[in-house]
Order: sequence, then C-alpha cells, then structure tokens
Amino acid sequence: MANKEMEVAKGVDLKRYMGRWYEIACFPSRFQPSDGCNTRATYTLKDDGTVNVLNETWSGGKRSYIEGTAYKADPNSDEAKLKVKFYVPPFLPIIPVTGDYWVLHLDDDYSYALIGQPSRNYLWILCRQPHLDEEIFNQLVEKAKGEGYDVSKLRKTPQSDTPPEQEGPEDTKGIWWFKSLFGR
Repeated sequence: MANKEMEVAKGVDLKRYMGRWYEIACFPSRFQPSDGCNTRATYTLKDDGTVNVLNETWSGGKRSYIEGTAYKADPNSDEAKLKVKFYVPPFLPIIPVTGDYWVLHLDDDYSYALIGQPSRNYLWILCRQPHLDEEIFNQLVEKAKGEGYDVSKLRKTPQSDTPPEQEGPEDTKGIWWFKSLFGR
C-alpha cells in the first residue's frame, strides 16, 4: 500500500490557508523536542507568493521556534505540494534543510488539515483550534492509513485549553536542537 500514489488536495487557496494552525498530532521527529507542547505553525503570505513559516513549541516552559519559507513545488500545478526550507541550527542559521509539505486533506472551511510527504516518514494533523473533535480526528487518521501511513506512529500533541499568546521565554541556546540530534 505504501507504493500507491498519494492523493493530494487540489485547488487550495493559499490566502485562506494562511494564519495559525495548531498541531493536534504528528509522527515524532528529531526536528521537534520530544516533550514539546502547544506546538503550532503560523503561515504568512509574502508579496512574492512564498509563505513565511513560523513553527513554535514549548519545551520545559520555554518557547522554541524556527522560521522558514514555503513555496509551491511546481508553480504550474494545482496540487497542494509545497516545499519548505529552514536554516539550521536556529541559533546560527547556515545550513539549509528542505522538505516536502503536501496537503493530503483540507476541509471546505479550512479548519483542519492532514499534512504529509512522499516518503510517509512525516505526518501532521493540524487544526485552527487547539483541540479537534475526536470523530474528525479519527476520520483523518483513517485517511492517512488509506494513503499508506503507519498510523501506529501517530502521537497526539498536548495543547492547553488556553494556548500561550505571548512568545514567552525563549530557549536562546538552541538546546532543543542539539537534543534533537540525539532523538530526545
């Protein structure tokens, strides 16, 4: 099943997609602190058509974040296949890291989304609110399963009822990034 072509959303209106999205669940990755909570992404459309990406999470009471840029993988396609580029480490951004960001499912109201990429090593369930109805969550998990994802790796992301609105104290030393190298 993992060899079948993934179905990707088409005709996504990037302007409507902009704004804040909360991470409801994801496959754990070395790029995020393992104890991260209140994880969210904020997307802002730039004049040149690219998207500013701000990914934030709170770990040990401190805010960790990384900024990057997203752009259409093929500007002539109506498929929601984007590329995201971040520079690491966050405290001295010199090494570009590029990845795929494919919108596999997006509801008509742009209120929740299923995000993946062709290797099926990464998966995210995002929502405009910090919590997602369990029935909708289960439907998205089934969609991911249908696209060949091993959904047993999916982990829910802890979200507060009142997510932090302020940036809060930062992890200015990039400790989380070093820990991520060792899978912690």
